[in-house]
Amino acid sequence: MIARALDVVIAGIGTLVSAPLVAVLALAVRLESPGDPIYRQVRVGKDGAPFEIYKLRTMVSGAEFQGAGIALAAGDSRITRVGAFLRRTSLDELPNLWNVLRGEMAIVGPRPTVESQVRQYTPRQRDRLAVRPGLTGWAQVNGRTSLPWPERIELDLWYVEHRSLLLDLRILARTVSMVLTGAGLYKGATGGWQEPPGPAGDD
Repeated sequence: MIARALDVVIAGIGTLVSAPLVAVLALAVRLESPGDPIYRQVRVGKDGAPFEIYKLRTMVSGAEFQGAGIALAAGDSRITRVGAFLRRTSLDELPNLWNVLRGEMAIVGPRPTVESQVRQYTPRQRDRLAVRPGLTGWAQVNGRTSLPWPERIELDLWYVEHRSLLLDLRILARTVSMVLTGAGLYKGATGGWQEPPGPAGDD
């Protein structure tokens, strides 16, 4: 209850303070590239419940159905100029605060993934769904997208098993450094989601 109360306070203040900035950034996204500046995608939340996540769009409309699909590398032509800036500064994640207020996400927790990825979880990996997904998390501050997928899942499982207010504060402090340096934005040679043989979906 304390953690949820803190989430609501932080997200509420963050939403109010960032609202004018989000409006300006949404306009910049729309002016550069046609389509809704707010990107919506169904993700899997706590206990496997689906929800719609909100982000500022950083790629051309329909990008997940073009080129490499959900795989994203530095210099990807689908990323707009405004989108590259938003990703570099993590400002594209500001609308996630709405998801926190709605109770679908937390400030700290494993980043939410899509159903096609969750279907590949082992029974143990499904423990990742025992907590609300977060804006930032232990895997995020230890390599982010550049991590190999199994390693990223293991870091999230470690967080679920050891989560505490002190750990959350430590993650938040390291998140500031991560955002300032832009570390781990892209998958590189070994990081990111590797699609298994057969049907796959979006990241």
